[in-house]
Amino acid sequence: MTRHFLTLRDISAEEINRLLTLAIDLKAKQKKGVSQRFLDGKSVGLIFEKPSNRTRVSFEVGVTQLGGHPITIQGSEIKMGERETVADVARTMSRYVDAVAIRAFSHETVAEFAAFSSVPVINGLTDLYHPCQALADVLTIKEKLGALSGLRICYIGDGNNVCRSLILAGSLLGFTVIVSCPHGYRPEAELPYEYVEDPVVAAKSADVIYTDVWTSMGQEEESAIRKRDFAAYTVTSTIMANAKPTVLFMHCLPAHRGEEVSEEVFESPSSVVFDQAENRLHAQKAVLVNLIGKQ
Repeated sequence: MTRHFLTLRDISAEEINRLLTLAIDLKAKQKKGVSQRFLDGKSVGLIFEKPSNRTRVSFEVGVTQLGGHPITIQGSEIKMGERETVADVARTMSRYVDAVAIRAFSHETVAEFAAFSSVPVINGLTDLYHPCQALADVLTIKEKLGALSGLRICYIGDGNNVCRSLILAGSLLGFTVIVSCPHGYRPEAELPYEYVEDPVVAAKSADVIYTDVWTSMGQEEESAIRKRDFAAYTVTSTIMANAKPTVLFMHCLPAHRGEEVSEEVFESPSSVVFDQAENRLHAQKAVLVNLIGKQ
Protein backbone atom coordinates (compact mmCIF):
# COMPACT_ATOMS: atom_id res chain seq x y z
CA MET A 1 0.00 0.00 0.00
CA THR A 2 1.28 3.49 -0.88
CA ARG A 3 2.34 5.45 2.21
CA HIS A 4 1.21 9.07 2.49
CA PHE A 5 1.95 11.89 4.95
CA LEU A 6 -1.39 13.67 5.36
CA THR A 7 -1.63 14.14 9.13
CA LEU A 8 0.34 13.03 12.17
CA ARG A 9 -2.47 10.52 12.71
CA ASP A 10 -0.78 8.58 9.88
CA ILE A 11 2.38 7.73 11.85
CA SER A 12 3.46 6.20 15.14
CA ALA A 13 5.63 7.64 17.92
CA GLU A 14 8.49 5.44 16.74
CA GLU A 15 8.13 6.73 13.17
CA ILE A 16 8.07 10.41 14.15
CA ASN A 17 11.18 9.89 16.27
CA ARG A 18 12.91 8.25 13.30
CA LEU A 19 11.94 11.23 11.12
CA LEU A 20 13.39 13.63 13.68
CA THR A 21 16.63 11.66 13.89
CA LEU A 22 16.86 11.59 10.10
CA ALA A 23 16.14 15.33 9.84
CA ILE A 24 18.91 16.10 12.34
CA ASP A 25 21.35 13.95 10.35
CA LEU A 26 20.36 15.48 7.01
CA LYS A 27 20.70 18.98 8.46
CA ALA A 28 24.15 18.29 9.88
CA LYS A 29 25.38 16.82 6.60
CA GLN A 30 23.96 19.72 4.60
CA LYS A 31 25.82 22.18 6.83
CA LYS A 32 29.05 20.26 6.19
CA GLY A 33 28.47 20.16 2.45
CA VAL A 34 28.02 16.38 2.34
CA SER A 35 26.18 15.20 -0.80
CA GLN A 36 22.71 13.81 -0.09
CA ARG A 37 21.40 12.42 -3.36
CA PHE A 38 18.69 10.19 -1.92
CA LEU A 39 16.26 11.33 -4.65
CA ASP A 40 18.63 10.94 -7.57
CA GLY A 41 16.58 10.51 -10.76
CA LYS A 42 13.27 11.16 -8.98
CA SER A 43 10.73 13.93 -9.63
CA VAL A 44 8.35 15.50 -7.09
CA GLY A 45 5.21 17.38 -8.10
CA LEU A 46 4.35 20.41 -5.96
CA ILE A 47 0.76 21.68 -6.27
CA PHE A 48 -0.11 25.04 -4.71
CA GLU A 49 -3.74 26.14 -4.49
CA LYS A 50 -2.70 28.77 -1.93
CA PRO A 51 0.09 31.37 -2.06
CA SER A 52 3.28 30.08 -0.47
CA ASN A 53 6.67 31.28 0.68
CA ARG A 54 8.25 28.81 3.12
CA THR A 55 6.41 25.71 1.87
CA ARG A 56 7.25 26.27 -1.78
CA VAL A 57 10.87 27.32 -1.32
CA SER A 58 11.66 24.66 1.28
CA PHE A 59 10.19 21.86 -0.86
CA GLU A 60 11.85 23.05 -4.07
CA VAL A 61 15.24 23.50 -2.39
CA GLY A 62 14.87 20.26 -0.41
CA VAL A 63 14.09 18.13 -3.44
CA THR A 64 16.99 19.73 -5.31
CA GLN A 65 19.44 19.20 -2.44
CA LEU A 66 18.44 15.54 -2.39
CA GLY A 67 19.25 15.22 -6.10
CA GLY A 68 15.65 15.19 -7.32
CA HIS A 69 13.68 17.43 -9.67
CA PRO A 70 10.83 19.58 -8.27
CA ILE A 71 7.94 20.52 -10.57
CA THR A 72 5.84 23.39 -9.20
CA ILE A 73 2.25 23.74 -10.40
CA GLN A 74 -0.11 26.55 -9.42
CA GLY A 75 -3.67 25.51 -8.61
CA SER A 76 -4.98 27.99 -11.19
CA GLU A 77 -3.11 26.11 -13.91
CA ILE A 78 -4.85 22.77 -13.42
CA LYS A 79 -8.02 23.81 -11.52
CA MET A 80 -8.56 20.50 -9.74
CA GLY A 81 -12.25 19.82 -9.28
CA GLU A 82 -13.17 22.34 -11.98
CA ARG A 83 -11.23 21.78 -15.19
CA GLU A 84 -10.50 18.18 -14.22
CA THR A 85 -11.50 15.97 -11.33
CA VAL A 86 -9.13 15.56 -8.40
CA ALA A 87 -9.10 11.81 -9.04
CA ASP A 88 -8.07 12.23 -12.67
CA VAL A 89 -5.28 14.66 -11.81
CA ALA A 90 -3.99 12.23 -9.17
CA ARG A 91 -4.04 9.26 -11.52
CA THR A 92 -2.32 11.27 -14.26
CA MET A 93 0.41 12.74 -12.07
CA SER A 94 1.11 9.32 -10.58
CA ARG A 95 2.32 8.26 -14.04
CA TYR A 96 4.82 11.15 -14.18
CA VAL A 97 6.29 11.78 -10.73
CA ASP A 98 7.50 9.80 -7.72
CA ALA A 99 5.66 11.85 -5.06
CA VAL A 100 3.33 14.84 -4.80
CA ALA A 101 3.15 17.58 -2.15
CA ILE A 102 -0.04 19.65 -2.07
CA ARG A 103 -0.93 22.94 -0.38
CA ALA A 104 -4.71 23.10 -0.58
CA PHE A 105 -7.69 24.99 0.78
CA SER A 106 -9.59 21.84 1.73
CA HIS A 107 -8.25 18.75 3.44
CA GLU A 108 -10.82 16.76 1.48
CA THR A 109 -8.96 17.64 -1.72
CA VAL A 110 -5.67 16.20 -0.46
CA ALA A 111 -7.38 13.13 1.00
CA GLU A 112 -9.17 12.45 -2.29
CA PHE A 113 -5.97 12.98 -4.26
CA ALA A 114 -4.16 10.48 -2.02
CA ALA A 115 -6.96 7.95 -2.41
CA PHE A 116 -6.40 7.87 -6.19
CA SER A 117 -2.63 8.37 -6.22
CA SER A 118 -0.26 5.44 -6.70
CA VAL A 119 2.66 7.55 -5.40
CA PRO A 120 3.11 9.09 -1.92
CA VAL A 121 1.23 12.31 -1.22
CA ILE A 122 2.46 14.87 1.32
CA ASN A 123 0.17 17.43 2.91
CA GLY A 124 1.90 20.81 2.57
CA LEU A 125 -1.03 22.50 4.37
CA THR A 126 -4.80 22.21 4.42
CA ASP A 127 -7.56 23.84 6.42
CA LEU A 128 -7.41 21.02 8.98
CA TYR A 129 -3.76 19.97 9.31
CA HIS A 130 -0.20 21.15 8.75
CA PRO A 131 1.97 18.10 9.59
CA CYS A 132 5.14 19.41 7.91
CA GLN A 133 5.00 22.51 10.12
CA ALA A 134 4.50 20.42 13.25
CA LEU A 135 7.46 18.22 12.36
CA ALA A 136 9.65 21.32 11.89
CA ASP A 137 8.33 22.71 15.18
CA VAL A 138 9.22 19.66 17.26
CA LEU A 139 12.59 19.45 15.51
CA THR A 140 13.26 23.03 16.62
CA ILE A 141 12.13 22.37 20.19
CA LYS A 142 14.29 19.24 20.35
CA GLU A 143 17.33 21.19 19.15
CA LYS A 144 16.78 23.98 21.67
CA LEU A 145 15.51 22.13 24.75
CA GLY A 146 16.60 18.51 24.30
CA ALA A 147 14.04 15.92 25.39
CA LEU A 148 10.46 16.59 24.28
CA SER A 149 8.64 14.39 26.78
CA GLY A 150 7.20 16.29 29.73
CA LEU A 151 7.38 19.75 28.17
CA ARG A 152 4.51 22.25 28.37
CA ILE A 153 3.72 23.98 25.08
CA CYS A 154 1.29 26.88 25.39
CA TYR A 155 -0.50 27.69 22.14
CA ILE A 156 -2.24 31.08 22.20
CA GLY A 157 -4.62 31.83 19.33
CA ASP A 158 -6.97 30.22 16.85
CA GLY A 159 -7.40 26.45 17.19
CA ASN A 160 -6.47 25.98 13.54
CA ASN A 161 -4.51 23.51 11.38
CA VAL A 162 -1.19 24.39 13.05
CA CYS A 163 -2.71 24.01 16.52
CA ARG A 164 -4.29 20.63 15.69
CA SER A 165 -1.04 19.28 14.27
CA LEU A 166 0.94 20.46 17.30
CA ILE A 167 -1.52 18.69 19.58
CA LEU A 168 -1.14 15.46 17.60
CA ALA A 169 2.65 15.79 17.80
CA GLY A 170 2.36 16.15 21.57
CA SER A 171 0.27 12.99 21.82
CA LEU A 172 3.03 11.08 19.99
CA LEU A 173 6.04 12.60 21.74
CA GLY A 174 4.79 13.02 25.30
CA PHE A 175 4.50 16.80 25.68
CA THR A 176 1.39 18.67 26.80
CA VAL A 177 -0.28 21.34 24.67
CA ILE A 178 -2.22 24.00 26.53
CA VAL A 179 -4.55 25.91 24.20
CA SER A 180 -5.67 29.43 25.09
CA CYS A 181 -8.26 31.13 22.90
CA PRO A 182 -11.83 32.44 23.01
CA HIS A 183 -14.16 29.53 23.71
CA GLY A 184 -15.68 29.51 20.22
CA TYR A 185 -12.28 29.02 18.55
CA ARG A 186 -11.17 25.88 20.39
CA PRO A 187 -9.98 22.79 18.49
CA GLU A 188 -12.36 19.84 18.60
CA ALA A 189 -12.81 18.42 22.09
CA GLU A 190 -11.68 14.88 21.20
CA LEU A 191 -8.11 16.05 20.63
CA PRO A 192 -5.81 15.55 23.67
CA TYR A 193 -5.06 19.06 24.94
CA GLU A 194 -5.65 21.26 27.98
CA TYR A 195 -7.80 24.38 27.61
CA VAL A 196 -7.19 27.56 29.61
CA GLU A 197 -9.13 30.58 28.39
CA ASP A 198 -6.93 33.23 30.08
CA PRO A 199 -3.62 33.46 28.15
CA VAL A 200 -1.64 34.77 31.13
CA VAL A 201 -2.74 31.80 33.24
CA ALA A 202 -2.17 29.39 30.35
CA ALA A 203 1.44 30.56 29.98
CA LYS A 204 2.36 29.70 33.56
CA SER A 205 5.50 27.51 33.65
CA ALA A 206 5.38 26.98 29.88
CA ASP A 207 8.52 25.81 28.06
CA VAL A 208 7.26 27.20 24.76
CA ILE A 209 4.78 29.95 23.83
CA TYR A 210 3.41 29.43 20.31
CA THR A 211 1.05 31.59 18.27
CA ASP A 212 -0.23 32.00 14.72
CA VAL A 213 -2.22 34.57 12.77
CA TRP A 214 -5.77 35.15 13.93
CA THR A 215 -7.15 35.04 10.38
CA SER A 216 -5.89 32.33 8.03
CA MET A 217 -6.11 32.37 4.23
CA GLY A 218 -9.70 31.80 3.18
CA GLN A 219 -11.08 33.50 6.32
CA GLU A 220 -10.53 37.10 5.22
CA GLU A 221 -14.22 37.97 5.55
CA GLU A 222 -13.98 37.15 9.26
CA SER A 223 -10.96 39.40 9.86
CA ALA A 224 -12.72 42.23 11.69
CA ILE A 225 -14.66 39.84 13.94
CA ARG A 226 -11.54 37.83 14.72
CA LYS A 227 -9.52 40.94 15.60
CA ARG A 228 -12.23 41.84 18.10
CA ASP A 229 -12.52 38.34 19.54
CA PHE A 230 -8.76 37.81 19.88
CA ALA A 231 -7.90 41.30 21.16
CA ALA A 232 -6.84 39.91 24.56
CA TYR A 233 -4.68 37.17 23.03
CA THR A 234 -1.64 39.09 21.79
CA VAL A 235 1.56 37.41 23.03
CA THR A 236 3.26 40.18 25.01
CA SER A 237 6.21 40.41 27.36
CA THR A 238 3.75 40.10 30.26
CA ILE A 239 2.60 36.72 28.99
CA MET A 240 6.17 35.59 28.29
CA ALA A 241 7.22 36.60 31.83
CA ASN A 242 4.71 34.13 33.29
CA ALA A 243 6.43 31.22 31.52
CA LYS A 244 9.75 29.61 32.41
CA PRO A 245 12.87 31.83 32.21
CA THR A 246 14.12 29.63 29.35
CA VAL A 247 10.86 29.90 27.38
CA LEU A 248 10.96 29.85 23.58
CA PHE A 249 8.66 31.95 21.42
CA MET A 250 7.45 30.23 18.25
CA HIS A 251 5.39 31.30 15.24
CA CYS A 252 4.90 29.45 11.96
CA LEU A 253 4.92 32.74 9.96
CA PRO A 254 3.91 34.98 8.33
CA ALA A 255 3.45 37.13 11.44
CA HIS A 256 1.28 40.19 11.98
CA ARG A 257 3.26 42.15 14.56
CA GLY A 258 0.96 44.08 16.87
CA GLU A 259 -1.83 41.55 16.45
CA GLU A 260 -1.05 38.00 17.61
CA VAL A 261 2.44 38.98 18.86
CA SER A 262 4.12 42.19 19.94
CA GLU A 263 7.17 43.48 18.08
CA GLU A 264 9.16 43.20 21.32
CA VAL A 265 8.45 39.49 21.75
CA PHE A 266 8.89 38.66 18.06
CA GLU A 267 12.37 40.23 18.01
CA SER A 268 13.39 39.04 21.48
CA PRO A 269 16.23 36.58 22.26
CA SER A 270 13.52 34.02 23.13
CA SER A 271 12.21 34.02 19.55
CA VAL A 272 13.19 31.03 17.41
CA VAL A 273 10.80 31.72 14.54
CA PHE A 274 13.48 31.70 11.83
CA ASP A 275 14.99 28.48 13.18
CA GLN A 276 11.50 27.02 12.73
CA ALA A 277 11.35 28.36 9.19
CA GLU A 278 14.72 26.82 8.33
CA ASN A 279 13.71 23.50 9.83
CA ARG A 280 10.82 23.19 7.40
CA LEU A 281 13.54 22.36 4.85
CA HIS A 282 15.19 19.64 6.91
CA ALA A 283 11.96 18.11 8.26
CA GLN A 284 10.45 17.83 4.78
CA LYS A 285 13.65 16.33 3.40
CA ALA A 286 13.34 13.63 6.05
CA VAL A 287 9.73 12.94 4.99
CA LEU A 288 10.79 12.70 1.32
CA VAL A 289 13.71 10.40 2.04
CA ASN A 290 11.47 8.20 4.20
CA LEU A 291 8.78 7.93 1.52
CA ILE A 292 10.74 7.69 -1.74
CA GLY A 293 14.45 7.94 -0.93
CA LYS A 294 17.10 5.50 -2.12
CA GLN A 295 18.38 4.16 1.19
